[in-house]
Amino acid sequence: MNDTSLADTPRTVRITVDGVRASVTLNGHDVSAALSSYVLEHRANQPPLLVLYPRSPADGAIFEGHAQVAVASETAPGEAVAAFLAAIDPARLQQAALTRTDLDGSPTELTTAMLRQLADWAGGTT
Repeated sequence: MNDTSLADTPRTVRITVDGVRASVTLNGHDVSAALSSYVLEHRANQPPLLVLYPRSPADGAIFEGHAQVAVASETAPGEAVAAFLAAIDPARLQQAALTRTDLDGSPTELTTAMLRQLADWAGGTT
């Protein structure tokens, strides 16, 4: 897939907060009125990522610089988690948990192993 998104090219971003309200400007354009919220994330050795949550049609920090910008899906995180869990084959999960090398012999080791296995799969580890 070669489609580009807003996240592919860093944008000039300015965020100002007066203690209650935030003003978000992208490439010199104030987009605050169109947003319900935003998340600014910065990981080591990567440009900052600004995730914008658009306002639905019904309803004292400063950052200035370049950031990758992505517009978030309106899918609630809980829905994504529920879809992930619904796709899990119980027999495969149990087998994967029982063959883990980090079983500890505790009374809850199978449950712990299953939760660790689910976390591994959610993180992309097979």
